[in-house]
Amino acid sequence: MADHNDFGIQGEIIARNYLVKKEYKILAQNWRYRKAEIDIIAIKKNDLAIVEVKTRSSDYYGKPQDFINTKKIQLLVEAANAYVIKNNLDVEVRFDIIAIIGKNENFKIEHFENAFLYF
Repeated sequence: MADHNDFGIQGEIIARNYLVKKEYKILAQNWRYRKAEIDIIAIKKNDLAIVEVKTRSSDYYGKPQDFINTKKIQLLVEAANAYVIKNNLDVEVRFDIIAIIGKNENFKIEHFENAFLYF
C-alpha cells in the first residue's frame, strides 16, 4: 500500500478516536455505496454525522478541507441517503469534515460541523 494511503488510514484512526472522546458512537467506517465512500458515520444523540476525513502533512498546498469538491459532496449525499434508507433511520443528518494537519503525534485537528448543507 502506498505511503499516502497509510497516512490517510492514520488520519481516519485519529478522527475516529477524536469522535469517540467527544461521545459519538461510531456506526460505520469506510462505508461504500456505488462510487462513494463515507469515511466515518457516527451518531450523537439524534444527529447522524457523515464525516469526511482529510489528512495532510502540512497546509503548504492548502487546507485539507479545501480539497473536497462538488462531485465528492454529491457522492457523499447519495451515499448518506442510501445509508439512512437501508438502516431505516429517523435522524437529523449533517455532513462534517475533520481536517488533520501534521505527522505522527504532532498534529492539529479541526472539526467542521455542518460543513455543507445538501441533505
